[in-house]
Amino acid sequence: MSVISMGFKERLKELRTKKGLTQEALAASLDIPESTIRRLESSDEGLPRRERLERIADFFGVQIDYLLGRTNEPSPSNNNDNKNNTDELTSILYHKWDKLDERRRKQALKLIDILEQEADEENNKD
Repeated sequence: MSVISMGFKERLKELRTKKGLTQEALAASLDIPESTIRRLESSDEGLPRRERLERIADFFGVQIDYLLGRTNEPSPSNNNDNKNNTDELTSILYHKWDKLDERRRKQALKLIDILEQEADEENNKD
C-alpha cells in the first residue's frame, strides 16, 4: 500500500511545472483567471468547483482522484499517451468553441470542411 502525500495544490503545481507552463499560461489555456490558479496552488482552503476541476483533469489527462490526492495513479491504466494528447486537444477546442457566438461557430465548421476537403484531395493525389 502506497502513501499518498500530495494534495490538490501540490498536484496542480507539479503538473503545471512538468508541462513547463507558467500560472498565466495555464490560466489562459483553461480560461480561468490567473488569480484563481495562484490561489489554488497556494491555499489549503477549498477546491475549484466541479466544472473547473474537470477542466483541469482533462487538460492534464489525469483522474480527478489524482488531483485530489486520493490516488497516486495519474490516469487509468488503459490510457495511453496518444489518447491523453487527443483528450488535451479536445478539451482545448471544446473550451474555445464555447467562447464563439453562433456566426463564428458556423465559420469554424466551414473552415473544418475546407480543411477536410483539402486533406482528401491531397490523399487522392498519392
